[in-house]
Amino acid sequence: MQKFFLGIVFVIFSSNVAWAQNPKWQAWEAEADTLLNKQDYIGASKLYTKIIKDSKLNDQSVYGAVYKRAICFYSIGEFENALKDLEVFIPLYPGSPQAYLLKAFIYRELGDSDGQLINLKEAIDRRPGDPDILKWRATLYLDKGDFLLAKQDILEVKKNQTDPETETYLGLAYYNLNHADSALMALKKAMELDVTYLPAYFYAVSFCLQEAQYDLALTYINLALRLDPKNPTALFYKGVALIEKKMIDAGCSCLNRAFYLGNDDAGDYLKEYCYNVED
Repeated sequence: MQKFFLGIVFVIFSSNVAWAQNPKWQAWEAEADTLLNKQDYIGASKLYTKIIKDSKLNDQSVYGAVYKRAICFYSIGEFENALKDLEVFIPLYPGSPQAYLLKAFIYRELGDSDGQLINLKEAIDRRPGDPDILKWRATLYLDKGDFLLAKQDILEVKKNQTDPETETYLGLAYYNLNHADSALMALKKAMELDVTYLPAYFYAVSFCLQEAQYDLALTYINLALRLDPKNPTALFYKGVALIEKKMIDAGCSCLNRAFYLGNDDAGDYLKEYCYNVED
């Protein structure tokens, strides 16, 4: 995340924000930028503050220091101070998608999904079609249960690129929109793109179990177990599928292994189907 911000910081200054014109401010800013690149955020923020106080923000060319100080504050966890700086910066540079992205990152740290969505929309309005921003927003829609909006964003992402994660998100959106066949097609695409991407297998198994397609669930889970034979989630799902197929002994064996490898959910199945514990 930090590397991402250090990468975009100077894009904004080369295109939208003028560097400080006063030689004294220029020297302080150059030194602060060096510290920022070295991830000395406290040292950099002090120098940016020095520029801001000395200029009294009477010169638009120093507003780059305000934005970069916001990055420093974000990086050291002073989120409210970072937001205050961005509220100063954005009115002068309302066309900057980076400033809204930084606000979205801050709201993610604060656990505020609505704040993220508001600022990601602003960033997308200024950088239409950006796959990384769209995918981020899609994950928020998935978390909130807005599956149609998630699907729309993911399909927009797929116009320019795709990857196992994107296809898996699409599968999740499709399934929750009651399109199970489309969901499995997306998950199969994810597996084709990267045969080692376990989340695609797990979602496929979960959907198959919910659809009572136990043989197909076992097919996917056995593929996952080839990749990671001791994966507790895979063993749990296999145990569940076998139990549903009335293969109780084999299912209990898998559930036992899953439980002792750390899958707590297996415990409830063991009690119900394997230990004959009566209330």
